[in-house]
Amino acid sequence: MKEIFGECHAHIIMDGVNYKEAISIHKESINDMVIRAHLKAYQKLGITFVRDGGDALGVSRRARDLASEYGIDYRTPVFAIHKNGHYGAIVGKGFDDMKEYYDRVKTAKKQGADFIKIMTTGLLDFNNHGQVTGTPLEQKEVLEMVHIAHEEGMAVMSHTNGIYGVQTAVEAGVDSVEHGNYIDEETIKMLADSDTVWVPTLVTIRNLRGCGRYEEETLMPIIELAQKNLQLAWRYKVKVALGSDAGAYMVPHGTGLRDEYQAFKDILGESDQVCSWLRDGEKKIQDTFRRPES
Repeated sequence: MKEIFGECHAHIIMDGVNYKEAISIHKESINDMVIRAHLKAYQKLGITFVRDGGDALGVSRRARDLASEYGIDYRTPVFAIHKNGHYGAIVGKGFDDMKEYYDRVKTAKKQGADFIKIMTTGLLDFNNHGQVTGTPLEQKEVLEMVHIAHEEGMAVMSHTNGIYGVQTAVEAGVDSVEHGNYIDEETIKMLADSDTVWVPTLVTIRNLRGCGRYEEETLMPIIELAQKNLQLAWRYKVKVALGSDAGAYMVPHGTGLRDEYQAFKDILGESDQVCSWLRDGEKKIQDTFRRPES
């Protein structure tokens, strides 16, 4: 990777191969050896900033403790927060009502979270192009969740897909949108007019090509729409940062970011202007997603 950027979306609890097995390694007790191996992968490529998406076992919090040994500025929400019955248990803790959500925010803050991560929608539905799994959270819920976190002095990272989900998140004032698949030009214009940083995580789909898990005719429409949307984001100057969702299937730690940057170059070309644009987005992430002073 000629240009060295930070990894703005990772899950150090996962290994890019089998998430169930990766998580099981830490079930009884957190395995420092595995964490160190992932941190070394970042160090080897000269990556000095990593923003984690959290987990339910405290692995990302331990990674932050160890990261300075590898020259890495590591940020984590400790755990992501999802509404029970909706997507998100894989990376965090649930809530049933806003009182319980507030308690989750306070717990994350007490445990040293650098920011809050919320889950407002499901994943891409590979069986139905353009659809997102599950039911997205209602607008009033997302507004209140973001308001509560901001009142506690915490920036908000939002796992969100789909037009409704992303528009709702932007209107609520989230500080970053993660993934943002299946959106349109109107949504991209909303992003451009906001202070929200978009972290597209392109390689979570692009790296699936040829692996045998999905047919090419399933993957290509998703890839092509993402390419079109990134071109629109560049045109409208949306705030964008590189994040590969490292740890996801076929997205290794360290090299996942290299793949993500290559995807951007494939779509937008390699230029000083694109590099500057990405550095601006990363700087906003670094400046915003930091633990509030007590």
